[in-house]
Amino acid sequence: MALSIDGNATLALSMLGRATAGFSGDFDTAKEMVDRAVALNPNSFRAWEERGWAYLTAGQPEEAIRSFERRIRLSPFDPLLFATFAGMSVAFIGLGRFDEAVSAAKKAVRQNPLFPFTYRCLASALAHLGREAEAREAVAGLLELEPDFRISERVARGDVLGLQLYIDGLRKAGLPE
Repeated sequence: MALSIDGNATLALSMLGRATAGFSGDFDTAKEMVDRAVALNPNSFRAWEERGWAYLTAGQPEEAIRSFERRIRLSPFDPLLFATFAGMSVAFIGLGRFDEAVSAAKKAVRQNPLFPFTYRCLASALAHLGREAEAREAVAGLLELEPDFRISERVARGDVLGLQLYIDGLRKAGLPE
């Protein structure tokens, strides 16, 4: 009798992989888990999303983008795509591809104008491009949603996925330290 794995188990494995990357820093194990999850169910858009975040956290933005792109192709009308676009945005920032980061962040804002992380990505990318007025608008949008936002608190909580360019952009955008 062949062993089968259902969608919930695949999702659980991919979520565990993402959590392992974020909380333990054991990136090899994390990548093994998310890779196994998408191998078990290559049509699980949620598993591909988790794989993207795990690879982003592990410092491999190119592979993260490939996973996020696959996730979008599998479920292009999902109302939760804003999180995927935000992930792509921060990955593009990490690669210095700021125009693409802005484009992804703007897609995320259009889908969900109440997701603060998107405004952080947008502010960072715009600041790197020297588009100060637009960066200030993104900062204003973020501070409207998170009036107590401080860069140092995000860094301390590990909320920056190890991307120094992202942090530098937040500073350039004028967000409070």
